[in-house]
Amino acid sequence: MAEPQREWFEKNYYEILGVPEKASAKDIQKAYRKLARELHPDANPGDAAAEERFKEVSAAYDVLGDEDKRASYDEVRRMGPMGGMFGGAPGGGPGGFNVNFDDIGDLLGGLFGRGTGRGGPRQTRARPGGDLEADLLLDFDDAVNGIETTISLTSEASCSTCSGTGSAPGSAPSRCQACDGRGVHDENQGLFSFSRPCQACGGRGSVITDPCPTCRGSGAEIRPRDVKVRIPAGVRTGQRIRLKGRGAPGRDGGPPGDLFVRVKVRDHPLFGRSGSDLTLDLPITFSEAALGAKVKVPTLHGEVVTMRIPPGTPTGKTFRLKGKGGAGDLLVTVTVTVPDNLTADQRAAVEALADATTDSPRTHLGV
Repeated sequence: MAEPQREWFEKNYYEILGVPEKASAKDIQKAYRKLARELHPDANPGDAAAEERFKEVSAAYDVLGDEDKRASYDEVRRMGPMGGMFGGAPGGGPGGFNVNFDDIGDLLGGLFGRGTGRGGPRQTRARPGGDLEADLLLDFDDAVNGIETTISLTSEASCSTCSGTGSAPGSAPSRCQACDGRGVHDENQGLFSFSRPCQACGGRGSVITDPCPTCRGSGAEIRPRDVKVRIPAGVRTGQRIRLKGRGAPGRDGGPPGDLFVRVKVRDHPLFGRSGSDLTLDLPITFSEAALGAKVKVPTLHGEVVTMRIPPGTPTGKTFRLKGKGGAGDLLVTVTVTVPDNLTADQRAAVEALADATTDSPRTHLGV
């Protein structure tokens, strides 16, 4: 038996991906993508162990991520290396076992796309398209409030001339003569007969005799395209927005991949963010802090609101303005400013205050 299929008996791909055997296709894909990001060689330069683990995870997903392969893998694991092929009742053959050749043929047919002498045309395996990534730079206001916008990118897309078939308009793929449309060639190895993909047609069972002039038979082309995306309110730098089905096109009837939009938010000259709230540093004078005052406060939407500062407010004190921070509140932190150029009258007033002040703020220090 070929080496890749032998591994099916020896390795538990579900354990490798960390999912249960009853996991859905979506959960399997999610687990694979998480592990692939963590173990990718680009993220672990020089780490041979991570690279080997990445290969192992990729091999597991190659099987479990394909519906037909997964079904065959599960059947092989259930039957065991030999138990499903050879009956255990003694007396029926060499060593006391009965050999069920129909079961062998059916199993091998499931694994390699054919049965024992009953194989018809091999069904082409659909290949899903790859995922793509694009960057989006957002203004601070748009990130806080959310926005619907358009991303322009140049990427692989379904051919606009042949709609992804690979054949010139008005023509269609022809049956592969090398494999008679089955997509595989048989190899006899004693008791067993194995199949390998037809090299002439790449296992598709058909060949493009009149290729599309635009994509040259590939079914895809690199071209600019615009994609609409709705950005939810509160998005932050580093977040990724998934657009299902807007990635690279699939092949042989496979579904397209997804487009992941990486967000970067521009800084605002006045406002910052804390969770779902906005933040603002507001300078106030010494007299406003000492005596109390009503001060004007700007908001992100251009509205100016009035905030009351109580007497004796220290620098660094934060006030919360409910509902004035977009989706949250506005957190206003005051900073008491100290003038560096006093007029004569100001200096006289400060000196009078100093003379009238008897308590030292440093008394608790013992000085």
